[in-house]
Amino acid sequence: MAKNILELIIGSFDDKKQWRAYKARVKALPEEYRTAVDAIERYLMHSGDTPAEWSRAATMFDDLADLFERAAADGTPIRDIVGDDPLEFVEAFVSTYSDGGWIAKERERLRSSIARASGEEPAS
Repeated sequence: MAKNILELIIGSFDDKKQWRAYKARVKALPEEYRTAVDAIERYLMHSGDTPAEWSRAATMFDDLADLFERAAADGTPIRDIVGDDPLEFVEAFVSTYSDGGWIAKERERLRSSIARASGEEPAS
């Protein structure tokens, strides 16, 4: 029971283990690949495009690690992975996994709140 209460407060232990495993994989990459993955991860975390559902986000980050692990093993240059415009790469990459992220939920919450405030939608 204590585990369930604790997980309610801080989140799933399994999810945290999965995140730590991903971070360990990234840390094991050669420096230039690790720097690229860290930059992509940072952008994803701040952009609002990261899937809000953890299982989708976990798959996305694992696939990102896979991509860069294979590239590092093959000696593929980073620009061959991300191209000339890293934003295009990230947008194409995340579109495969996206559920709209938290930003989509906030946009819908704003629309719904304004509709309720203007009497267009009944209060819930």
